[in-house]
Amino acid sequence: MDMFYIGFRDPLFSLIVFFTIIFVITFFSYWWGRYKRKENSHHLDKFLEQFHALPTQNELQVLISKGELSEKLWLLLASSYSKNGEYEKSIEIYNELLKVSDKKNIYETMFLLGKTYFKAGFLERSRQMFLEILKYNPRTPQALHYLLLVYEYMRDYKAALDVLEPLDELQEDVAVDKYYLHALALLNDSEVSQEKKVQQLLEIYQKSTKLAYLIFEYIFRVDPILAWENFRLEDAEILTELLWKIDSKDLNLDIITKSNYLQELYSARGDITLAKRSDIFEFDILIQLQGRANATLSFEYVCSDCRGTFPFAFTRCSSCHAIGSAVVEYSVSKDYSKEFGEENNSFQ
Repeated sequence: MDMFYIGFRDPLFSLIVFFTIIFVITFFSYWWGRYKRKENSHHLDKFLEQFHALPTQNELQVLISKGELSEKLWLLLASSYSKNGEYEKSIEIYNELLKVSDKKNIYETMFLLGKTYFKAGFLERSRQMFLEILKYNPRTPQALHYLLLVYEYMRDYKAALDVLEPLDELQEDVAVDKYYLHALALLNDSEVSQEKKVQQLLEIYQKSTKLAYLIFEYIFRVDPILAWENFRLEDAEILTELLWKIDSKDLNLDIITKSNYLQELYSARGDITLAKRSDIFEFDILIQLQGRANATLSFEYVCSDCRGTFPFAFTRCSSCHAIGSAVVEYSVSKDYSKEFGEENNSFQ
């Protein structure tokens, strides 16, 4: 039986003890970790239950003043509410944080509050918040950019153009913003004649082709002949929706024949038969159908910067605020307008 006995001085005994200790430590560490994660999750769920319904201002003030959670966690919670569109909760948290924030973090909280006011549509409150930040920190490009957006949404284009001056001094690229604001101001100025608007818009277009859709949406509406003569053929793609919806009597065949893209576009629409096929899938389908089906093109726009998708054309992305980042995408869909027109005729 002595062969099965291991003395405490035996090296094998030391190895057994060593691995036993490792096993015990690992075992207890694993279960302790699981216990703590479960306990933390329970505390977090209990905390979040308080916010299923919007707490009153007094309740929120008490929760923040207790300091049980760090300011960073409150900012994350407010940001989460804002992303989910619950701006009221987000705004209340930021306002209460401003009462307890130290000078080091107060401007960050003010900036986040200003952004939330902007997203929620409280433009005047947003304007006041960004002006307050700039009063003490005038060289803050983020606040200046949002102040510019606020003035743009308020249609105070003169004030927005004034904001470009300090941004230019901070070496920010504001050339496109300048042309964009000038174009918006011109389009919204009822005192400028139609002819003068068209002339000045074309001058802006020569300086920045990123504004092609904004400019030619107006010019095609008021003077199609001049629009055909002045837009660059390389901009035809971004103008596809405008060109697709233009009346047949306003087409300029001389210009259309100079562009393969336009030949394919209007062959797909059925106005001409210059293109027998197209490398663009949607165009090719409509060309091959030759009007035998009640089909048309539908359009949507993707921002090349943030990849946001929108059902309408835009010059400034409403998500990331980039200018001239729209990319048009097509799809073949049922032509409800044609169907509706046929139904109307049946009653006549």
